[in-house]
Amino acid sequence: MDWRDFAVELASMARTLRDQDSVDGTLGEISAAAVRLVPGCEAAGILRLAGGRARSYAATSPLVLDSDHLQERLGEGPCFDAARTGHPVFRIHDMTTETTRWRHYAPEARSLGIGSMMGFLLYTHEQDLGALNLYSSLAGAFTEDSETAGWLLASHAAVAFAEARQQAQLEQAVETRGLIGEAMGLLMSAHSLSEDQAFDVLRRYSQEKNIKLRDVARLTVERGSLA
Repeated sequence: MDWRDFAVELASMARTLRDQDSVDGTLGEISAAAVRLVPGCEAAGILRLAGGRARSYAATSPLVLDSDHLQERLGEGPCFDAARTGHPVFRIHDMTTETTRWRHYAPEARSLGIGSMMGFLLYTHEQDLGALNLYSSLAGAFTEDSETAGWLLASHAAVAFAEARQQAQLEQAVETRGLIGEAMGLLMSAHSLSEDQAFDVLRRYSQEKNIKLRDVARLTVERGSLA
């Protein structure tokens, strides 16, 4: 592997990640870069585990989705366990030898066409975990160089992903504040309420109906009233 060329490609990937305008765009670039830059990688995707449920993002192949769904169904597997435990790196040289750690997953993974796998923790926040997972149809596809390249890519990707999530959360907060303000204005005008009273109406409705406050505000704005 030519590490000089890899460094150039990695720098280009970092710039591309910063240019993305959404979390989904950032995730898609991360997976695509893994296939392009990590030796042996044929497919990639990101598995997120939140509240005990697994979700797939930015899969470059149906194989990734099949593997994630299989792991969630069985409740075991390398990607699932890496995300669940927060283990930073895993590498499976040959899926045919993994009958001890994942005795249910490994045979079915082989039938899907998975020969070897590798994964890297992207982030961990309380019970919200995410991992970048790489696949090959060949046993022994991932070498020490592959692991080093994957770790470097994942390190850059984790920073970009964190920034994208923070930006998305900020934009959502601004949108939510605007919606709540508009909804309060409608209630104040329609029912001669003060700001505090209008906000309290929205808050109590949110609690009683078990609906998020921003969704209550959105409903109020769309309908022109809360009822």
